[in-house]
Amino acid sequence: MSGVRRTRRELSQLAVAAGLAGLGMVPFLATLLTAGLSLLGVGLPLLDRTLAGTRTLLDRQRHRVPGPPVRSPYRPVTGALLSRLRTMAGDPATYRDLAFLFVHFCLAPVAAVLAVGLWLGVAQGVALPLIHTVAPGAIDNYLGLPIDSLRNAALAVVPALLLGVGAYWLPRGLLHLEDLLTRALLGPTTRAALAERVVELADTRAQTVDTQAAELRRIERDLHDGAQARLVAMAMNLGLAEELLARDPEAARGLVTEARTNAGTALSELRDVVRGIHPPVLADRGLAGGLAALALGAALPVDLDVDLPDRLAPPLESALYFTAAELITNAARHSGAARVAVRLHRVGTTVRLSVFDDGRGGADPERGTGLAGIRRRLAVFDGRVRISSPAGGPTVVDVELPCES
Repeated sequence: MSGVRRTRRELSQLAVAAGLAGLGMVPFLATLLTAGLSLLGVGLPLLDRTLAGTRTLLDRQRHRVPGPPVRSPYRPVTGALLSRLRTMAGDPATYRDLAFLFVHFCLAPVAAVLAVGLWLGVAQGVALPLIHTVAPGAIDNYLGLPIDSLRNAALAVVPALLLGVGAYWLPRGLLHLEDLLTRALLGPTTRAALAERVVELADTRAQTVDTQAAELRRIERDLHDGAQARLVAMAMNLGLAEELLARDPEAARGLVTEARTNAGTALSELRDVVRGIHPPVLADRGLAGGLAALALGAALPVDLDVDLPDRLAPPLESALYFTAAELITNAARHSGAARVAVRLHRVGTTVRLSVFDDGRGGADPERGTGLAGIRRRLAVFDGRVRISSPAGGPTVVDVELPCES
């Protein structure tokens, strides 16, 4: 039954592809027409709208193919009409769009008709014994086999079943070809992908420098306002106690007690600073133990599922630990959630962290610094963050980081 559903789904996808291919000829021909009119000095606004509409249509195609969506290769289009047209005319992706529309129009309808036709041929072959019995001579040949007797009609079922095997696998192969065509013509070229990667790495490096500078300022501020102030007060109290020791031992004892209290407070604040740099629990118990400690100390129940065959690199463990801590804290403070689920799994050379909460949703990385800070922190490791938080909930944050096998 699952095979029937799969075949029906694949045939419907081929039918959609054929429909989109036919629809795609409208912007294809409109682009050629408006481009010709633009050479005569008219049709520039129509050309602008036609190219924009073509890009919108093909963006749907990029997200329709199976697997990861094809990234949009277009250069940013801004400014007035002439500036927009100049940018689109100089973008190689514009001409690759037109090539895809033409090739897709030529191939997709043929593929859909071929796939459906094969299944019709299979149905006809399987039904031949019944057809010959009811209406002898209605079909006199099937795949080169003369249908002049009930015996030959029954024998025709064998090639029909073999044809059915091909009809079963053909739609998947055709959809795979469409996927390859889409990624080849509608995805970014190798050169464009490398240029985009260079820009991304430059941006990541700048963010890393800014983040490290901010982190150093935070550590300096915490030390200056916390432990350093406590240590200065302790030194002053010990100096006063030294002066009072001979003439007022009780007052000196009180100052020593206060200095001891300041020493304990300073030690606690130093531990807090160290935890903010690299939590000791990670060094002692690894990421699994660190997440377990987070779950125990959280303000709401946390369902924890960790599957790590071995330890990760310390920078990765630290980044994932602080990411999970930030997301759990956000859920407790802002979402109104009753529970949080944390999943951490490693698959091959990728480690995946997923944090789910059943709160009110509406999390937006553009508002506030928490989610934006997580993206900046993980961009250093070439990580990916996906956020799903519709109004009314739930909120799911998926993190993927590459790691060494």
